[in-house]
Amino acid sequence: MTAAAIAASGDDFDQSARDAVYRAMFTRRDVRSHFVPDDLDDNVLARLITAAHHAPSVGYMQPWNFIVIRDAARRRQVRDLFLAAREQELPAIEAERQALYRKLKLEGICESALNLCITCDRQRSKDSPLGRSHNPEMDLYSTVCAVQNFWLAARAEGVGVGWVSIIEMEALKRLLSIPEHVTPIAYLCVGRVSAFAPKPDLEAHGWGKRLPLPELVMSETFRGAGEAPLKSAIASLNEPPKP
Repeated sequence: MTAAAIAASGDDFDQSARDAVYRAMFTRRDVRSHFVPDDLDDNVLARLITAAHHAPSVGYMQPWNFIVIRDAARRRQVRDLFLAAREQELPAIEAERQALYRKLKLEGICESALNLCITCDRQRSKDSPLGRSHNPEMDLYSTVCAVQNFWLAARAEGVGVGWVSIIEMEALKRLLSIPEHVTPIAYLCVGRVSAFAPKPDLEAHGWGKRLPLPELVMSETFRGAGEAPLKSAIASLNEPPKP
C-alpha cells in the first residue's frame, strides 16, 4: 500500500491498530548487536524513509536528507571515527563506571546491513522563517522527528536501528562530503536482527534505569506539583507486571 493510500484509509484506528502503535513505541530499542548478515530489501528501506519524510516539520520546511551508506570500506572509516571519539569520551566518565563503559557494545556500524545518515539542511527554508523567527533551531528539532518516525516504522517492520552518537561530526561531514550548511543529525545502523531485547541495553547492563514518570509531570508551571488524578492514572499504567 502506498503512503497516499494509507493516509486515505480513514481517520479512526481500531483497538488492534492502537495497540500496534504503542507496541512499536514501547518495544523500540537502540540496537547495537544481534544484527544478521541479510541485506535489507529496498522496498522495506523505501517504506522506512517514506515514513521519515512524513514527520512533522515546523513551517513545513522538511529540512532532512538521507544518505545511505553500504560500502564496507567507508563504514570501517566511520567506525574508526567512533573508536577515536569513544577514547576521547572516556575521561568524562566517572572513574568507577569506566570499566563498564568499555564493556558496553555501543555500535553496529560494520555488522548491520547498511548505515543511514540523516541530515538537516539549514538553508532549505531560509526564505520562509515561519516558526523560526524566535526559535531558529526548529529545523534541527524537526529532523529529529524524522529520525523517530524512521525508528518506529523500522520496529514495526522488524528492522533494528542503532543511533551512533559517539562520533566527531566535523570528521563525519568530511568523510561523507556533507556541505558546510548541512548538519548531520543522526548516524544510524540499520538491519534485520535476530531478536529485540526485552529492555534497553543500558538499562539491562545497569548503566541507568527508567525514571518514574509521575515525578516528571507538573501542573501549570515547572514548579507545579501536578494533578493527583493524572499522576495516579500514569502510575497505574506504569506499574511493573506482577509475577
